[in-house]
Amino acid sequence: MTQDRPSQGGEARRKAGVAPSRHLDIDPLLDDPGTRIIVCCGSGGVGKTTTAAALGVRAAERGRRTVVLTIDPARRLAQSMGIDALDNVPRRVDGIKGAPGRAEGELHAMMLDMKRTFDEIVEAHADRERSAAILGNPFYQSLSAGFAGTQEYMAMEKLGQLRARDEWDLIIVDTPPSRSALDFLDAPKRLGSFLDGKFIRVLMAPAKVGGRAGMKFLNVGMSVMTGTLGKLLGGQLLHDIQTFVAAMDTMFGGFRTRADATFKLLQAPGTAFLVVAAPERDALREAAYFVERLAAESMPLAGLVLNRVHDSTARRLSAERSLAAAENLEERRIVDQRGGKEQDRTAPEASPTDDVAVSPEAPPPAPGTASEQPEQHSVDRLAAGLLRLHAERMQVIAREQRTRDRFSSLHPEVAVTQVTALPGDVHDLAGLRDIGERLADDG
Repeated sequence: MTQDRPSQGGEARRKAGVAPSRHLDIDPLLDDPGTRIIVCCGSGGVGKTTTAAALGVRAAERGRRTVVLTIDPARRLAQSMGIDALDNVPRRVDGIKGAPGRAEGELHAMMLDMKRTFDEIVEAHADRERSAAILGNPFYQSLSAGFAGTQEYMAMEKLGQLRARDEWDLIIVDTPPSRSALDFLDAPKRLGSFLDGKFIRVLMAPAKVGGRAGMKFLNVGMSVMTGTLGKLLGGQLLHDIQTFVAAMDTMFGGFRTRADATFKLLQAPGTAFLVVAAPERDALREAAYFVERLAAESMPLAGLVLNRVHDSTARRLSAERSLAAAENLEERRIVDQRGGKEQDRTAPEASPTDDVAVSPEAPPPAPGTASEQPEQHSVDRLAAGLLRLHAERMQVIAREQRTRDRFSSLHPEVAVTQVTALPGDVHDLAGLRDIGERLADDG
């Protein structure tokens, strides 16, 4: 899966005394039949959705039956895969091309419907009458639509459902666009603890006792908390919560059990985490936190995908040399490469030794004379501008490389692959295929 060869710029880093980072080989990871789940995680806006989709396309075209689960509300995945809309049911993606000599694979894609997934859990674990009471409860409707951590919890629920069905060789998960990448691991535990916690059990007590006696019990045992909740939430909301809790009584233990089971699934050898990051300080700092958290939770990390990395085919022209050349052009001076001297860009004076015939009529202007200077100055300005753009690109490349080197020095055990930035957005299978090739080829 990994090997210790350096990627681009490795020779320069060795000369500078920086150890080359380990290289992440994507294709062996995708081809390994023991790899059943790949989780793409990282902070928001680093390209997790595109990476997950590109991995899905590449895995399917290399012969694996693959499903991609995305939690991205922008619906870019559906557009890039040529599907009108994604929903809570896996949809087959057309246009997958099998690799020569490999079994034909398939690609399915789906977008998590958080509320629908929650509804499915209720319908699966409660009888018709009780499930109808739960689904119609105002507190449940708020909880299932946007309670903190619900999206992450339901993503794990859906992952568990997909894995239990055993219909796919490989499940690729695009994690929710959380404020922090760490929320993906924390939120399922938080919601499971909330739904199976002491607070819920206390609210459940009046319903178990029943009627006025129950309310009396609640008022006597928790007068301070109830009064505060009544002021903060209102009596109707508190009543809705208690009704919801009473209806969900038989299901609460299942939330914790399923959350624990899915957490263990994430720790299993068949799971691989890919941390996706941009080559920027904040994104890689978040990636470093996630790497450390995965290690603390004993979760298998495959490596780091460094996305949207800048590159240049003219790396031999440094930023310093490019800026110097631009300044020379802007000052209307040129460098004599043979003599290493500078001279004005003006017409040379006639020398007695010049073999030039002088005519009484003015000859047509020869190349290099003053009449051609405006056009030449325009070319010079354009060339200077391009040189300055190249210098800026080289400075960006150097800054990104320093940021990557800093990460690798802190986490030398993490294998890295990088994807060079595309000139435009990815909007179809061809673009996802291109990203997949760049992932496998390390840019």
